Amino acid sequence: MIPGQLPMLRDRRPEVMDQPGLDPADHDRALRGLRRINAVSGCVPGLFCHLESLALENPATTLSVLELACGGADTAIKLAALAQQRQLKMTIHACDLNPEAVRIARRNVARQNSSVDLFVADALDPPEVRMFDVVYCTLFVHHLDPPEVVKLLTVMAAKARRLVLVDDLIRSRLGYALAWAGTRLLSRSWVVHHDGPLSVKAAFTPSEILDLAAEAGLQNPVLERNWPERYRLSWRPG
Repeated sequence: MIPGQLPMLRDRRPEVMDQPGLDPADHDRALRGLRRINAVSGCVPGLFCHLESLALENPATTLSVLELACGGADTAIKLAALAQQRQLKMTIHACDLNPEAVRIARRNVARQNSSVDLFVADALDPPEVRMFDVVYCTLFVHHLDPPEVVKLLTVMAAKARRLVLVDDLIRSRLGYALAWAGTRLLSRSWVVHHDGPLSVKAAFTPSEILDLAAEAGLQNPVLERNWPERYRLSWRPG
């Protein structure tokens, strides 16, 4: 923070993407814009480093991975493609509460001939019948209030046998400026233009997310700061 500058207070307001009844064409256009933004952020390579390292610990065993709140499943599709390129035994599953997002995700999977398995489910209340080696989410935590974040992290820890990963925005004035400019440079979607800066205002700082992780019972998580003003939280049970 610049000396003398007040910190940015958290301000979570409703985002268009969170509202029911969004026009499917606008929803699709927004997800395409987010795809480009995530590509610039380097989110996928960062996540894949963790998955690859874990897969190589037991190369003969298939690593099962679940993404919560997957949106258009672009991240899951890219992770599955990288695993195939590296000849790693890995299955990628992804879910979202919004049936329209899952419909778009299934279309994306079909277009790219991907092996990602998709289903509709609430990230805060996913099916209890199955566990996965890795459970992760990206750009989802900032949509939640602190008690919901604690519940999410608790659910992720309960469903992950080996690793939890959370990738999201950092709330800062620099992050807000980057989001305002980046959404307009990388997308023509009015939804993305509206929601991008709001997402930064709703995001948590690294210290806040570490406090929430501790409240959820995640002992000794590791937090990495990444450009452009993002963090990646990783936690391994035991």
